[in-house]
Amino acid sequence: MGACCSCQRGVPPGHYGSYTVENDEKGEVEENEIILEGDLGARVRLQGSSMFVSMYSQQGNKGTNQDAMTVWENFTGDKDTMFVGVFDGHGPCGHKVAQYARDHLPSRISTPGKRSSVTGSDNGGDESSKNNVNEDTNGSEESDNPFYSSWKSRILRAFKETDEGLEGNASIESYCSGATSVAAFKKGEHLIIMNLGDSRAILCSSNNNKLVAEQLTVDLKPSIPTEAERIASCQGRVMAMQEEPSVFRIWMPDEDCPGLAMSRAFGDFCLKDYGLISTPQLFYRKLTPKDEFIVLATDGVWDVLPNDEVVAVVATSRTRSAAAKRVVHRAVRAWRIKYPLAKVDDCAVVCLFFNNRRALLTRSPSERTHLSLNNSDLAAEKYVTSTKNDDGLDTVLNCNVKEETSSSSSAKSRVRSRTKAGRKYEFVES
Repeated sequence: MGACCSCQRGVPPGHYGSYTVENDEKGEVEENEIILEGDLGARVRLQGSSMFVSMYSQQGNKGTNQDAMTVWENFTGDKDTMFVGVFDGHGPCGHKVAQYARDHLPSRISTPGKRSSVTGSDNGGDESSKNNVNEDTNGSEESDNPFYSSWKSRILRAFKETDEGLEGNASIESYCSGATSVAAFKKGEHLIIMNLGDSRAILCSSNNNKLVAEQLTVDLKPSIPTEAERIASCQGRVMAMQEEPSVFRIWMPDEDCPGLAMSRAFGDFCLKDYGLISTPQLFYRKLTPKDEFIVLATDGVWDVLPNDEVVAVVATSRTRSAAAKRVVHRAVRAWRIKYPLAKVDDCAVVCLFFNNRRALLTRSPSERTHLSLNNSDLAAEKYVTSTKNDDGLDTVLNCNVKEETSSSSSAKSRVRSRTKAGRKYEFVES
């Protein structure tokens, strides 16, 4: 698809300022690379790679690619600041929801004055250690890290305003469509991870000449006790279907729909009154010289690849620009081996490297044995083949969207409606 179509999709005119496609500063522009001009002079990358970034997305076998990704270099106008994120849509218009979040969330974080002033008060809380701060917004303690505290309320407000803007956008059906996201904000030695749903971020660090994978986020699904408690307190239901007993979903109180397999997301407004929230879990880390890179990816990758294997694939790539593409290709191969009867999911990967060292990515095969990984993952995969024909993570929807209010309903149907932004939505259960 041409750059103009890709650039303009889901973005209101003028949203990125001049919104022009640029060449890379060094003149090394990859095929299909898209670079835009963002707020405060930021360079917005939707495809391609740079010295510190590798990104790649591939459509699965389920239809439209509902994954989106973005990288903002010189974020907030500062040269040492970056924002990276991946967004995973679901539902009939999930791709539009993912693109909306991709285009609006970074802008609202970097320039909060566009919508409203940012206050220092919120209900967030956290658990802190020397270098790490994990926060679930259900907590009550205040972080003692000045950098994290200064950005916390701005980030939470940006997520809230992005979701509100989506609900008010009449051109996107988001009542029974939504998107998860995981994003990272890096400024110097400071790193903040923002997690909404079941995408994931991992960190690769070196320790005694070994590479160690550390998961920075929790896959926020209805099966997590704290998430299930919140949903139940809002009258939502959490249960698994008989044909997939290990996949817990959110259902409306009195109707068997929509069956959402994550507990936090943008959109999906049919469930926002029943425990689904758009508030991210935040994680802070003060980076050290031992920290090498982070990998952000949608669940199409994590459903089939363990964290250690993803680190191994990135670390053994000959070039940084090829790292994300290699992870996606490894995931697609794993899908075909592990779930031969399933439709391969969309995959999106962004790798953010923290330093200029190239040695990490150019180790000889003999040196790969020093990786703290299962080395069989570096050879031919030994996946356990499954006859499963569905990955169990699709949204189960039974939804009709109507412009006018229905005056009657069938005796064999139960209808629940909600009016937003001048539109009438109805769930119909036959």
